[in-house]
Amino acid sequence: MHRESATSHTIGIILMVVITVILVAIIAAMILSMPLLHYSVTPIPPIITITRIESVDEITKQLTYDSRVILLHSGIIPYQNDNLKAQFYKNGVQVNANIATLNGHDFISTSHIGVQWIGYAGCSGATWAPGEMSAIDLNDGTFHPGDTAQIDIIDKSTNQVISRHSYLVK
Repeated sequence: MHRESATSHTIGIILMVVITVILVAIIAAMILSMPLLHYSVTPIPPIITITRIESVDEITKQLTYDSRVILLHSGIIPYQNDNLKAQFYKNGVQVNANIATLNGHDFISTSHIGVQWIGYAGCSGATWAPGEMSAIDLNDGTFHPGDTAQIDIIDKSTNQVISRHSYLVK
């Protein structure tokens, strides 16, 4: 019986290794030449900030967990308050409160689910100017000490959150 020695098996393995190395080099060059994809999350600025949440009823002075949220426009540009709406969160969960406008006059004709009233200078005219305050009186018991309250201010024309602020209720 005659055995022939062939090198085709060895050459085949060498060719497969060389092709694999070349493919890896090409893929690596393509990946390294691609622009880096940044998934950075730009934090939403706290333009409208919660300065305090009052728990005592404004008339009876009794502890009712009144949940009256006092807000300050701490930004630098005035906003058309009829173009703003607000959404509250309690410990990360959305509060059932419909605040379709931050304009006090327009607010009167809206549905008041979860909200008793809004007031102060920031909602009294057509604009909410820097340094002005507003109050949103949510239903009693909405917030208790130890809760984390968050407010998102949303621009109704773009439906984008333009301000986000969190506050630890005292």
